[in-house]
Amino acid sequence: MEYLDFEQPIQELEEQLQKCAVIGNESDVDVTTTCQQIEDKLLSTKKEIYGNLTPWQRVQLSRHPQRPYTMDYIQALSGETFLELHGDRTVKDDKAMVGGFGKIGDQSFLFIGQQKGYNTKTRQYRNFGMANPEGYRKALRLMKSAEKFGIPVLCLIDTPGAYPGLEAEERGQGEAIARNILEMSRLKTQVIVMIIGEGASGGALGIGVGDHVFMLENTWYSVISPESCSSILWRSWEHKEQAADALKLTAKDMKRLKIIDTIVKEPLGGAHRDRTQTFSTVRKSILKAYSELKDTPLDQLILERQEKFFQMGVYQE
Repeated sequence: MEYLDFEQPIQELEEQLQKCAVIGNESDVDVTTTCQQIEDKLLSTKKEIYGNLTPWQRVQLSRHPQRPYTMDYIQALSGETFLELHGDRTVKDDKAMVGGFGKIGDQSFLFIGQQKGYNTKTRQYRNFGMANPEGYRKALRLMKSAEKFGIPVLCLIDTPGAYPGLEAEERGQGEAIARNILEMSRLKTQVIVMIIGEGASGGALGIGVGDHVFMLENTWYSVISPESCSSILWRSWEHKEQAADALKLTAKDMKRLKIIDTIVKEPLGGAHRDRTQTFSTVRKSILKAYSELKDTPLDQLILERQEKFFQMGVYQE
């Protein structure tokens, strides 16, 4: 298990607990009471730390290298029923954006999401979860197929942003994202969105328009990352913690501002601490949302979806 800087007290207690267990197994000394005291101290320390996380600490948890990624969720939710589809029929297949059809239980879904890598090689292969225009066009192509066959769409968001490279801009990055936002707002099928990690900028919005938008507890959703915000406002990354607080990017902030609909509870310590429990909770949330949406007439569903997003923000006409 990898530990973040603010998790050092937890790491020390867990190491003490392991040593205590080893002593008990390798000697005749009864260490049951001592081990129990360490366990109690460990639990109270976890509750204290994870119950008072700062926005920046939640950003760190959302980026934890052992946190489950999009393909982990897809495999856990749909297993062998998942069939990945490729290409935007214009340029190429974007490896940062994955999509395909699969089943959760007896219900078919179109799965769309950004995929990050697990090591240096796969991170480069997946472009660190930053999609090019063809990724968003692939996503839209698949959504249109789901619409045609009346299959609900499930979007899993985990990206530091759309790829900002020159070639991406040359191929119409902004237009591709804007087109997706427009088309998703009037897509004639149910759309469920789940933010499972980072939700940054237009990279997240390109697959983020839905009838029901979920956020896992230790994720973030913002127009810009704390580091980029800090570099713009203070010309340095040193103020990223201050930027994270000012951006109001946590799940609680998004819920209060009515940007999202539901916060999904994570296991104590984050989704990576108990993947099985996380997958189970996400599965139940998705199926519950779909059961509430499936009987709504499509015309009404689209109107309610659009109205929800029209109500966001403050503006004058």
